[in-house]
Amino acid sequence: MAITHSLGFPRIGAKRELKQALEAYWTGKIGLSNLTETGRQLRERHWALQRRAGIDLVPVGDFAYYDQMLNMTVLLGAVPGRFGFGDASSSLDCYFQLARGNQDQPAMEMTKWFDTNYHYIVPEFRRDTTFRLAAEWLFEEVEEAKALRFNPKPVLIGPLTYLFLGKAEDEGFDRLELLPRLLPVYAEILGRLEKQGVDWVQMDEPALVLDLPADWLAGFQETYRRLAATGPNVLLATYFDSAADRADLMKALPVAGLHLDAVSAPEQVPAFLDGYPSDKVLSLGVIDGRNVWRTDLRRALALAEAARAELSERLWLAPSCSLLHVPVDLEPETELESEIKSWLAFAVQKLQELAILDKGLRLGAEAIRNELETQDRMLQNRATSPRIHNPAVKARLEQLTEADFRRYSPFSERISLQRERLRLPAFPTTTIGSFPQTPDIRKARADYRKGELDEVRYREAMCKAIREAVHKQEALGLDLLVHGEAERSDMVEYFAEQLEGFVVTRQGWVQSYGSRCVKPPIIVGDVSRPKPMTQEWIAYAQRQTRKPVKGMLTGPVTMLQWSFVRDDQPRAVTAFQIALAIRDEVGDLEQAGVAAIQIDEPAIREGLPLKRRDWDDYLGWAVKAFRLASSGVGDDTQIHTHMCYSEFGDILPAITDMDADVITVETSRSGMDLLAAIREFRYPNDIGPGVYDIHSPRVPDKEEMLRLLQKACEAIPPERLWVNPDCGLKTRGWPEVEQALANMVEAAKMLRQRQASAVEARRRS
Repeated sequence: MAITHSLGFPRIGAKRELKQALEAYWTGKIGLSNLTETGRQLRERHWALQRRAGIDLVPVGDFAYYDQMLNMTVLLGAVPGRFGFGDASSSLDCYFQLARGNQDQPAMEMTKWFDTNYHYIVPEFRRDTTFRLAAEWLFEEVEEAKALRFNPKPVLIGPLTYLFLGKAEDEGFDRLELLPRLLPVYAEILGRLEKQGVDWVQMDEPALVLDLPADWLAGFQETYRRLAATGPNVLLATYFDSAADRADLMKALPVAGLHLDAVSAPEQVPAFLDGYPSDKVLSLGVIDGRNVWRTDLRRALALAEAARAELSERLWLAPSCSLLHVPVDLEPETELESEIKSWLAFAVQKLQELAILDKGLRLGAEAIRNELETQDRMLQNRATSPRIHNPAVKARLEQLTEADFRRYSPFSERISLQRERLRLPAFPTTTIGSFPQTPDIRKARADYRKGELDEVRYREAMCKAIREAVHKQEALGLDLLVHGEAERSDMVEYFAEQLEGFVVTRQGWVQSYGSRCVKPPIIVGDVSRPKPMTQEWIAYAQRQTRKPVKGMLTGPVTMLQWSFVRDDQPRAVTAFQIALAIRDEVGDLEQAGVAAIQIDEPAIREGLPLKRRDWDDYLGWAVKAFRLASSGVGDDTQIHTHMCYSEFGDILPAITDMDADVITVETSRSGMDLLAAIREFRYPNDIGPGVYDIHSPRVPDKEEMLRLLQKACEAIPPERLWVNPDCGLKTRGWPEVEQALANMVEAAKMLRQRQASAVEARRRS
């Protein structure tokens, strides 16, 4: 009989209980005991839910109050010394300071987990970094699960993935040098788990699907040889892409089993089945852990049956990866059309699908005939539904020419016209778009959705918030203003609600980082824009001030990446459909007299394939999608874009090819590390490297921001440097926002004065 297991379960709760508890704790509304009790209840509930679905081994250690990589950093005693925590480093208060910063230290860097929209806290490594078993949370959770009579399978980030995804703080230092110091702590952890009676440990090594250097690959054999000497059975897990080119290496590792993602890369399975060792189990991820479409049960069953013919009882079944990346449960979505709902599966439903496949594998396809026939009808219905296909959209794509993907003139000619039109000072200050979503704003939007506030009063409430945001910006002295996005619940969902081809959920929340949850829309069919989406709000904001106000849009690649994407056509086609809808909106804004339009693309880097061999194809269509959305304007209309929390140095040529007039990027958490790449590459257009981290409540002073700006001036010509925060300010409160922006504006003024003095000194000499 095949073992069924899951690699991880959403930790936030079906009603975002973890988010609510975290934010209540951070604001002092509840105590530590209340927070930890919420965590305990969520773990128990999720284990019980998985067991009811037929899961044999439940994951333990997949729960985190902020992030699983940060959990490992604390567990391994690798807390950066700059925080000065000493023996208290494993406390929850210290844990949160690592993620959110404090008044003395900025937060640890945050970036995307592979090509997902989940953010992890990046470990910091130095030559003198040491490791020790520094926390008890994992062992306590194992005892929790055992006391409730669950069969626990602890989940750990593997040592090589942990090191590879970290950051070397010392120049010329190779993180791999730390492996000999790290392995004894992993061995100690495994030894402790064995004494607790744990049979299996899941060791996540997704770095194996990346283009790893040879010395890192060589480290796997020695690592797992040393870890095999003690502890429970190890199931080494990869996901998100194919590890076929590492099949021989992985099959030779002294571990008890391997897990493969047979959804993202089903083609890798034969390479592993060929000569698979007789002493290992093979876990196949046959249910998609990253998207929300129902599984093609016949296809998945055929794959599992072929594997069982080779492996017999050594075959395990699982989702492709942790279910962290999908919403918890589809059942509460009572407002979804029944036809569309029949096409979907969230985490709970995916485990039910896994149980069906397990039954079919054990008892034969006849035992699940009803389920298979129901699935056949659903797949046929989806393929032929008029909700999917729009001939007019397809015809418009076919009529595109190369001219639709280019601005009229090069940047060097456009920028002078834009500067003349906008009349901004040197080092112009702006923000990324959103301002705090106050309780009044959230209540008005919620009441409007529930029908408790009519449209007239709702619009009055939004206009009031926009007026206040504009007036606050004027008072602060910002140069290029925004309307604040009061009317938007989310930068993707807001547009998805107004575009044909998208549907939105009410409870389909997914964790992005910490307490930050997003509700990804679902792209079910061809995308088009029935009517203008933002023009009314931007025009209203512009009437409140004589300063220019940016139009704010979300770019096509980010709309794609931050949605659950249809799986029945190439992603590039969907991206171009969205781009045409955004292009129409850009045109309407320009017609309304908007001089600067920001088309955010924070997700363009995270969409990059994990294998470099696939980069050119992706970047080709991703860049073209942005240019299709942005190129229909006149030379004097300034196009901005924004990118955050990813590594951009290796795709600067593609970013340049996007041809945005101004790009703003996250750089403060990373100490403006991107600047070296920008200087070397000589990025040709205007750029605003973020001068403070908006994901932390910490407010840096003007001198700190000035130092970052002066560092930026070493890489960016002063006439092309903008001043802005790292990201939007939606999640922050007005008091800290106003203080931080006041400091930022003052830092820009100080820099202008210094530059003017330097110019005058050169003139006199």
